[in-house]
Formats: sequence, structure tokens, C-alpha cells
Amino acid sequence: MKLSKVQSWLVLIFWAAASFALVMALLPKPPHLPGSPSDKVQHILAFSVLAALGASAYPLVRLLKIGVALSIFGALIEVLQAIPQLHRDASALDWLADTAAVAVVLALICFIRMSPRRVA
Repeated sequence: MKLSKVQSWLVLIFWAAASFALVMALLPKPPHLPGSPSDKVQHILAFSVLAALGASAYPLVRLLKIGVALSIFGALIEVLQAIPQLHRDASALDWLADTAAVAVVLALICFIRMSPRRVA
């Protein structure tokens, strides 16, 4: 199946965002963000964006499958953060924040996709 140009860009943007999230999560000293959002806020924002991009990049993939994949990705990040040489802290609560953000965004997308279209 050949992807449209827009679809190809969405796939590229999704994977770039996932790669960026992984790198930022594994940096020993990540850069400080403007406003100094808490760790949980950063997790929620990152995984909300990944969920929205994933659903847009892969519209034919079931949302549940995207959600499970992103939840596993969040768990993988936490496992990798447990490596002592990275000087990061692994946390099940961070994984829970990731998964909850994904679930909320994908539920909203599901609701939007199922709502009847209005014709003006």
C-alpha cells in the first residue's frame, strides 16, 4: 500500500518524535524546559503528542494496538532509565502517567472518529 505524501510525513514526524522522547528520557542531564514543568507533566505531554501523532500516522491501525505499543514504549523507557550509568530514576508512576495520557488522547480520538459527521 502506497502512502500519500501527507501520510508519509506524518509517519516520519511520529518516529522523529518517538526518537526524540527516547533520547531526552535517556540523557543523563536533560535540558531544562521553559517554565520548569514537573516530570509527570513532561511525561503526559510527550505521550499525549505521541498518541495523537501515532493515530494520525497510522489511521488504519486499531487505536488499542497503538495504545498498547505506546504503553510498552513507556515501560521500556523506564526499564532503560534503571541502568545505573544513565543516572536516571525509573518510576512505575511515570509509566502510569504515560499510559494514562495515551489512553485519554486515544479515547478522545475514538470519540471523534465515531461521532456522526454534520453536513452544512
